[in-house]
Amino acid sequence: DGTKNKKKLGANAILGVSMAIAHASSKALGQPLYRYIGGPNAKVLPIPLMNIMNGGAHSDAPVDIQEFMVVPKGAKSFSEALRMGTEIFHALKKVLKAQGLSTSVGDEGGFAPKVASNEAALEAIAAAVKAAGYKLGSEVFLALDVAASEFFDEKTGKYTFHKSDKSQRNSEQMIKFYQDLQKRYPIVSIEDGFSEADWTGWKKATDAMGANTQLVGDDLFVTNTEFLSRGIKTKTANSILVKVNQIGSLTETFDAVAMAQRAGYSAIISHRSGETEDATIADIAVGLNAGQIKTGSLCRSDRVAKYNQLLRIEEELGQHAQYAGTTCTW
Repeated sequence: DGTKNKKKLGANAILGVSMAIAHASSKALGQPLYRYIGGPNAKVLPIPLMNIMNGGAHSDAPVDIQEFMVVPKGAKSFSEALRMGTEIFHALKKVLKAQGLSTSVGDEGGFAPKVASNEAALEAIAAAVKAAGYKLGSEVFLALDVAASEFFDEKTGKYTFHKSDKSQRNSEQMIKFYQDLQKRYPIVSIEDGFSEADWTGWKKATDAMGANTQLVGDDLFVTNTEFLSRGIKTKTANSILVKVNQIGSLTETFDAVAMAQRAGYSAIISHRSGETEDATIADIAVGLNAGQIKTGSLCRSDRVAKYNQLLRIEEELGQHAQYAGTTCTW
């Protein structure tokens, strides 16, 4: 293509060819795709970050945070983690129904009820975890995708919670908002907690929260090594969300993950809001030993396809399979 942003051929066209070559090569060698990608050391099954409730642009509720995720870090295997997430998802449906709320699902399979506030969403999930028989803060943790760019005003430098109480916060106040939530709920990961236009806010948050919180750059890094290298140099954020069609080829995707891992950043292999049943990202997550995957809730075939592929990989690896939650330090 020869251009920085693939404007001649397009990222989708290039990615389709890139993925086809990887699949064809693995089949020609008689290897599963994850083994072709990662070689004999590809054995780590990722912790799933399961988006079970939606707010922000994904919901009509007065909730500004876009995604509320459960993280079954305390499981002993991927299959156990998947079972835990599924049981919590079904328990959440009962919790919401008992409150007279809708249990229809959005694009990513999460519920999108009209809960009263950000805190009400977290309370409902906490109740579901308890109802499913798990302990919040030891077996199951929480993660957020705030999508803060959606409500950031670059001119004023303020974040306006348009959907809830219309309050405004600057970067320092946003940090306090997250820290206050963490005092009440075991939130271990926050994605896009600040706008990609607010590098100063990102840096302050990393200094204040980075030691005990995974701060994930999606809009900040867009799976691009140029932006990621800036983050690494300035010690901004400590994790990257990886979307193959954001950068447009598997080679560049692998480069971004390798750069992150060398710098001590975590990498989360991610789906997109609009998905197909293609499960390549499941093999990528294991092939790169990424340790985390974000691929939606526990319903809709386009989401479940990835979980099913990870189950197949775990079964194939047998005793060599290692679940990332057993060694995770955050």
